[in-house]
Amino acid sequence: MLSAAVASGDSTSSGYLRACLQQTGLVHSVREWRMSIERFPGAGEPVPDVVVLDLSRDPEPYFAFAAHVRRLRPTVRIIACSAAAAEQPDQAMLMQAMRSGVQELLSKPINPTTLQEILARFIQESGTAESRAAEKLIVVMGSKGGVGTSTVAVNLGVQLAQITKKRVALLDFARPLGHVCLLLDLQPRFSIRDATENVDRLDGHFFSGLLTQHKSRLEVLAGTTHPEEWLRIPVPALARVVNVAQSTFDFVLMDYGSHYSPEWSPILRLARMILMVAEANVPALWTLERQLSATAALGLDRERVRLVINRWNRGDDEALKSVEKNMKRPIFAKLPNDYRQVSEATNLGVPLTGNHNNPLMVTFRQLASQLAGMSPATGSKRKGLTDLFSSPTTR
Repeated sequence: MLSAAVASGDSTSSGYLRACLQQTGLVHSVREWRMSIERFPGAGEPVPDVVVLDLSRDPEPYFAFAAHVRRLRPTVRIIACSAAAAEQPDQAMLMQAMRSGVQELLSKPINPTTLQEILARFIQESGTAESRAAEKLIVVMGSKGGVGTSTVAVNLGVQLAQITKKRVALLDFARPLGHVCLLLDLQPRFSIRDATENVDRLDGHFFSGLLTQHKSRLEVLAGTTHPEEWLRIPVPALARVVNVAQSTFDFVLMDYGSHYSPEWSPILRLARMILMVAEANVPALWTLERQLSATAALGLDRERVRLVINRWNRGDDEALKSVEKNMKRPIFAKLPNDYRQVSEATNLGVPLTGNHNNPLMVTFRQLASQLAGMSPATGSKRKGLTDLFSSPTTR
């Protein structure tokens, strides 16, 4: 991911450009330089990978700033933004911009897709970073309704927050209604709709203010409370919300639900991993096979899609061996069935709890550790997937 800075004399416009940069999903930090104080960076001050110039009616100070920054760091990429650029740009201004080191001239309001393409090209040309580095999103997707997708997403999020001690966001994108806040007994003030309706000013600070924090430190963007709300939420806006979340948090989980639709493919392509949740019964496994075919048709890397069997019993193993053989995919994780504990937690609005001997809790902790790239708490040595996600009762 890239580091970036905005040089502007207007705080409102600077905030807008900062939001545009974060919504590309390709920057991890954005500084703001105020041009009004006419202070150029010193020789010892770090210069980011990308500098965005918010041109005013008098662009000369900005071009002088660009030339100074380029002397400090010759490899810096400079983008100039101007309301006047929407019309036929002045040739003299173009020549001055080129001489100062400006490589792109954009008009405001900025097209987010265009900005994303420019940054992606910078990354490809420089070879100093990869766009995959921006991918922090883990999607939890159900093969069908009723397989416990939200329960898996909530408890993975809680475990990630507790184990890593880092910032973890859980986005409730489940349709037609979101249940994450119910499962955690949260009363959110804002929801996904507030994020998408304010996407033009959505940056990391604004986004964080929309989240509701659970006592586990997990931060939740609440889902919809009325099914018809989805009619007013465009998919491109959701992708921009995900990108801001990835630029702000260390881990981003999404409760996708089980409502598959091809127009959501841009969301799924943002994920570094998709946990496909199913049960070991005929309807769930039949639907799982078709969901896997659908994701393959979208061109998603099959290595990103992992199978998770929820409510697993030891007697399911023979059937699951056949599933692995037929689908040519291993089972990534088996979450042991504990109906009483899950039912009580759901009705109380709390995450699952239990001691270190509880098979379900052990498995959730191990799965969270694996997703975080950490060794499981049960041992200092990294284990293979089969051993790691087998319940202690089966060893």
